[in-house]
Amino acid sequence: MSATTAADPALRIGEVARRVGTTPRTIRYYEEIGLLPPEGERESGRHRLYGERDVQRLRDALRLKELLGVSLDELKLLLEAEEARAALREEWQRGDPGAARRREMLDESLGHLDRQLALVRRRRDEIAALEGELTAKRRRVVRRLRSLQDG
Repeated sequence: MSATTAADPALRIGEVARRVGTTPRTIRYYEEIGLLPPEGERESGRHRLYGERDVQRLRDALRLKELLGVSLDELKLLLEAEEARAALREEWQRGDPGAARRREMLDESLGHLDRQLALVRRRRDEIAALEGELTAKRRRVVRRLRSLQDG
């Protein structure tokens, strides 16, 4: 995961799990499949340490997974796009890129946002379709119930 600084306290996996409402096992699995970046160099036998940036990424991942019901592959794409946009923001704020680079950065950011929106919209459409199916089934059940009451 990311290196920690004095302003970014080093947290052990159990503390991170408590803070985001998951288990250490989930955190390790997310690292294993690449949803969370691996920790940098650490000595053998030493505990992994996490920073606030790691906590926020994990919190975002869990929120998106729950909210959108996306697959782990889709979740990885969403997180990668978000991280790419964050890197662009940092580059923008860190220096004074010229107008051409700023235009490239904005175009790149739009591409990431468009991919994220496409996934969210696809999920929304799937939910709307399911809602329509359930509403139609409910109407049929209500009609049958009424016909039994009338009969």
